[in-house]
Amino acid sequence: MTFLSRIMLLKSQAHFSADVHRAGASMNGTFKGTGKRKTEMARKRVGLMIAGFAVAYAIIGGRLVQYGYAHPETVSSILPADRLMASRPDIVDRNGEVLATDIRTVSLFAEPNKIVDADEAVEKLATVLTDLDIKGTYKKLSNPQSHFQWLRRQLTPKQQSQILALGIPGIGFRPEKRRFYPGGTTASHIVGYVNIDNRGMSGMEKYIDNQGMADLRALGMTSDTPLEPVKLSIDLRVQNILHDVVSEAITKFEALGAGGVVLDVHTGEVLAMVSMPDFDPNNPAASAQEGWLNRMSNGTFEMGSTFKSFTLAMGLDEGKVSLNSTVDARYPIRIGGFTIKDFHGKNRVLSVPEIFQYSSNIGTAKIADMVGTDAHKEFLKRLGLTTRMKTELPEVAMPSQPREWKKINSITISFGHGVSTTPLQTAVAGVALVNGGKLLPPTFLPRTQEEADQVAEQVIQPSTSKDMRFLFEWNGVKGSGRNARVDGFNVGGKTGTADKVVNGRYVGDKNFNAFLSAFPIDNPRYVVLTVIDEPKTDKGNGAALAGTSAAPMVAEIIRRSAAILGVEPKFGEDGSALLVSY
Repeated sequence: MTFLSRIMLLKSQAHFSADVHRAGASMNGTFKGTGKRKTEMARKRVGLMIAGFAVAYAIIGGRLVQYGYAHPETVSSILPADRLMASRPDIVDRNGEVLATDIRTVSLFAEPNKIVDADEAVEKLATVLTDLDIKGTYKKLSNPQSHFQWLRRQLTPKQQSQILALGIPGIGFRPEKRRFYPGGTTASHIVGYVNIDNRGMSGMEKYIDNQGMADLRALGMTSDTPLEPVKLSIDLRVQNILHDVVSEAITKFEALGAGGVVLDVHTGEVLAMVSMPDFDPNNPAASAQEGWLNRMSNGTFEMGSTFKSFTLAMGLDEGKVSLNSTVDARYPIRIGGFTIKDFHGKNRVLSVPEIFQYSSNIGTAKIADMVGTDAHKEFLKRLGLTTRMKTELPEVAMPSQPREWKKINSITISFGHGVSTTPLQTAVAGVALVNGGKLLPPTFLPRTQEEADQVAEQVIQPSTSKDMRFLFEWNGVKGSGRNARVDGFNVGGKTGTADKVVNGRYVGDKNFNAFLSAFPIDNPRYVVLTVIDEPKTDKGNGAALAGTSAAPMVAEIIRRSAAILGVEPKFGEDGSALLVSY
């Protein structure tokens, strides 16, 4: 019964109401019964209508669920639109220079069920996207059961306008954000990179995600609102200098790889770090896999004679020797079928400074023997050289050492053979040798002196640290560190030239050269470590020795960056560089 019919009925009932009353009690009862039945019928009709709507909505809901399961491609295989537009925080250096930022872009998708002619669509798209996978794209577009397919992520504005002009039905654009790295390769191993979905894959980008960014994104709790920048400890100016120097060394020495790091000895901040080969984080896939390896923190190497610094520090700290002690280095050491001899032996008794200056394997081994194997192992662990380094950077390798330390192991490890560690760990341990004996976990984030004091661990005596500064200076003036000297800055350090192991054997034509240094050595502020992996030693360019390959790199880094780092040179009245007086 329609709404209008019900109104007409009510009017008729009103006209006959008087007659009904006159008809008597029986008639009145009959009317009342008829009214009740009509009311019940109206209620039933309303109930049926409600039930009908409920069934209809249930069917629609069920079909939507069925549609979602039957056609999973109707939903982005990557992320919903709101998450695709979610912001990542900018990454900046200690001075606010941008290292990584988001830029807006669009991605191309298709709804194959709306494509009229797949052949024509592919043909038109290929005129703009010249590298389009013709066969793969046609396969995507020719599936009428598919409702969503990505065709190309992160288009340029020009590509978008050109595709729009083609007027292809079933083709659309989805807003996204793309990560942009203004410096390209300059700090690639520190900053890292993100994948196509703007998720951190390495470096500090991955660190940011590990701090909760990825979890928030998964829960849909991120937004397009700009986030507070993440400031790093890196100084982009020093990073650029280090990058140039390492790049020049690779070219000059035709090396397999090279790297360097600059550390603040009072805070443990990493001011710059470079590993080469590297990659462009704007297009990481274009680099060979070799370029992704961060040799400084994720590669382990036998560090050669730089380890003699730690052995002598151990002997001094344990009280087994002093700077005035002497050690008989006249005869080779024979142990376990091996002969330990000096590269340029003096064949005489050497003082402790001379052992350091001449890089005597014999003298160093005898000092390690004085300390003992167990104490030697514990000392290296205390300096963090045999355990996994703790820092923000995710790419950190675990050092290797003998399963069981025997006397022969202790002797060879004393001069840098038998333990492999990362160059960054070596530099961090070097910081403790010159800063008064405090081991500071390296950080890629800004750290104040007060914060550094809270995490610092006293690993050697201040007096030992003072003695090591003297030895570094001694070697810088009289030993293998001469090529690292820069007038006015009192650079001291220790070289390391290590034969590499190939198929279980040491080979003489493949070296890993390193130079561990600090400046100004009378009151150190920075440690600089450089490494060169497999320089070509037959070119007559000094690549065979760390003193003529890695040490000059340190000199160039300090010469160009000291002023930026706030270190003033010291000269005498005659204009000559002042030497340290101990």
